[in-house]
Amino acid sequence: MKVDVKSLDTFNQLAHEGAQEATRSLCEMTGIDAAVDVTKISLIDRADIGEELGASQFVGVQFGFEGALCGETVLIFEEAQTTEIVEALIPGASDDESMAQSAVQEIGNIMMSGFIDGWAEHLGATIDHTPPGYIEGDSEAILPDDPDVGAHDQVFVFRSEIEWEGESVTFFIYMLPEYEPMAELLGEYAEGDGEAIPIEKLAVFNQMTRQGTEKAAANVQQMTGIETESEVSQISFVPIEDVPRQFGEEMYVGTVVEFTGAPSGFLIVLFDEQSAVTVAEALMPVEMDSDELTDQHKMAIEELGNIMTSGFVDGWANVLQQAVEHTPPRVVHDMGQSILSPLAAQLGQEQHHAFVIDSKMKTDEVEFQSEIHALPNDQELRAALEALDVDRADQTEADTIF
Repeated sequence: MKVDVKSLDTFNQLAHEGAQEATRSLCEMTGIDAAVDVTKISLIDRADIGEELGASQFVGVQFGFEGALCGETVLIFEEAQTTEIVEALIPGASDDESMAQSAVQEIGNIMMSGFIDGWAEHLGATIDHTPPGYIEGDSEAILPDDPDVGAHDQVFVFRSEIEWEGESVTFFIYMLPEYEPMAELLGEYAEGDGEAIPIEKLAVFNQMTRQGTEKAAANVQQMTGIETESEVSQISFVPIEDVPRQFGEEMYVGTVVEFTGAPSGFLIVLFDEQSAVTVAEALMPVEMDSDELTDQHKMAIEELGNIMTSGFVDGWANVLQQAVEHTPPRVVHDMGQSILSPLAAQLGQEQHHAFVIDSKMKTDEVEFQSEIHALPNDQELRAALEALDVDRADQTEADTIF
């Protein structure tokens, strides 16, 4: 079964419009000024779903749906923001726990009915859903149990973020369809074999990304002595203009390289500022001049970024049996959006959408977390995946010289 850019675009737009409809309902009910920030489709390991939620407590609603699509959907937001949201709907309700939960359910019911109904209308099919149930829990634990994916290790996840303008409140919509019905629909909307990618090869490429990240993590550990492990790996599909918005205004330090071959594109290694200082000082054999980020720190990050990039990209080249070269790393220190905007703009000269390949590394030993993001040329990625021999998926060993 195959999927192409047209089918991915269709369903990404459908999810975005569903989130917009849910947001309109929210605004009408509460007077909240909110807007959909970003919507993306991801193919991700089941165990990694919701990792981006962090360690916060969440509340929201959940319901199942069946028909043309089957699965589970949730609408959630941080529990700390419950008062603001409930008071916007029913003044005084936040003082009564039962009323507060009822208000959350009512908001979820109106918002998510519009979300699912929009899907059904577009597909020209019936999608029934259960009444919304109130949910609460820690981070990813609040999300539904694994959807029915049969023998598949990875699942499709539709994720939208809705920002409440002027307030520190973000709503998250997660839609987790069962694998087979979703794959069949994606296949039905594919225009033809010319630009289509077998879904199983997308899954293999995602696994390659995880293995590449594990290699990069091993390189970090060997160079710094910091025990490091890979955490999340996913391949997402988003409109090119939405790529920078995924990275927000947090400050990062890292490297950018441009790689050429099959595929070409950009690879970005990012550290938050504190992690950059931590890992740089572990790497440098001499005492740093300052606790703040200095040129010495940036030189260490440049060296580390180069080694991480080599391990990551060489793993791709071995599996794809293609030469993949990359430029020397360029050090960046800026907001995430500002780092990604020029890269997305350059890719946007040739394509309207992007496959964004995301991985994260972390350690419990010290304050350290790193992210690797790849932005490949989508036509070249499709060609590389079409030629991919899935039997080589475990052959990512790279000969990296320290």
